[in-house]
Amino acid sequence: MLRFFLFFLLLGVIPVLGAESVTVPTMNFELSAPKSPEQLVSSLNVLVLLTLLFLAPSMVLVMTTFTRFVIVFGFLRQAMGTQQVPPTQLLVMLAMILTFFVMEPVGTKAYEDGIKPYVEKKIGYEEAFDKTAMPFKNFMIRNTREKDLALFFRIRKMENPSSIAAVPLSIIIPAFVISELKTAFEIGFLLFLPFLVIDMVVASILMSMGMMMLPPVMIALPFKILIFVLIDGWSLLIGNLIASVK
Repeated sequence: MLRFFLFFLLLGVIPVLGAESVTVPTMNFELSAPKSPEQLVSSLNVLVLLTLLFLAPSMVLVMTTFTRFVIVFGFLRQAMGTQQVPPTQLLVMLAMILTFFVMEPVGTKAYEDGIKPYVEKKIGYEEAFDKTAMPFKNFMIRNTREKDLALFFRIRKMENPSSIAAVPLSIIIPAFVISELKTAFEIGFLLFLPFLVIDMVVASILMSMGMMMLPPVMIALPFKILIFVLIDGWSLLIGNLIASVK
């Protein structure tokens, strides 16, 4: 997990620093005009670095399977009708843990190929950036529909790339997010079907018994929970979610 987070940190820091040997700028809280161009560049580097650190968690979410996991868990809770059980924080944490589990091999390869050689001063920052991003590019391309990828190429009016390395991250990331949203909604639809059948059966039985004033949701909820537990729903759902990642 540490290597995985370090990738996103250096992914933004490497292009900003722009040199293999960089002097760490000093920081003070005085408001004064820069006395030299080097001092201005150092201040801007610090500002950009802080901005990237602020945006790093968002980048982690859109370049991984977190979107798919958290949306599917939200659909599951709505389909079961359990209101705020499990709590939202618990579902988000579960989605993050599963995301780290799925993305750990990708993050490790990115660290070994790009970040580690750069830290050891074996390669330059441009080569380190390309090698670090390549495992994530491959992962996102495998889980991105060709139609979604072509959409952003048409918007940019760009020609089809000759290789994965030629596809910019500014196109892969939005196409990947759209594909993840579509996949999550498809899985959510399949999750709703069995619980919808239970609601319809319970509602039909109550109407046939003349109990029209009794809310069907109240009667169906225990049966939904019972069936979900009997089929080991969490294990089945998480196993198939991880298997759906290419």
